[in-house]
Amino acid sequence: MRPTIIVFAKSPKAGLVKTRLIPRVGPAAACLLHEAFVEDTLAALEPLQTRCRIELQTDTPWLGRRSKLQAGGDLGNRILTALEGALKQECSVAMILGSDSPTVPLNHVEQVLACPADVCLGPAADGGFYAIACRKTKPGMFRGVAWSSPATLEQTIAAVKNAGLEITLAPEWYDVDEGADLDRLAADPGLRQATAKVLRSIL
Repeated sequence: MRPTIIVFAKSPKAGLVKTRLIPRVGPAAACLLHEAFVEDTLAALEPLQTRCRIELQTDTPWLGRRSKLQAGGDLGNRILTALEGALKQECSVAMILGSDSPTVPLNHVEQVLACPADVCLGPAADGGFYAIACRKTKPGMFRGVAWSSPATLEQTIAAVKNAGLEITLAPEWYDVDEGADLDRLAADPGLRQATAKVLRSIL
């Protein structure tokens, strides 16, 4: 039973993706960065392809790229549906990895994936999380979570515990959401090829 890693992303539409980067770089460049983040995230997972099933799930069809469509509803419902669907295919653990942390070390991803707890979160520095892996799910495990807020991680931990699931945390990493995050990204020694190329053209 191979683990499943699902990369969650929006399909690239200028003005609708990475909107908090737009004040600094504009909608077209923000969209290019989003595409690069997804490309680099998928490329970083290539060493795991022999032992994991890897797929991309998007909110709407992504022209020119193979992806599955996420479920409807809020982010919690989309995450839960994707995790449940993967676990029903008899995988040992199902993981969702966001595309907003394009330099997250592969070791961090592997630690989330290998955690023996029911649920493992990869915390993000902004109060959210860059990854979640589950060996079990329950319907109310995201009840009451305010998504994209500084309290997302804290509220998710509480909701998972209230649902009766064991939870633990992996090492922290950072998301790239705000214009100021681009400076940290540009200086990151783990910067990957697609993102580096876009950054050179816009900064």
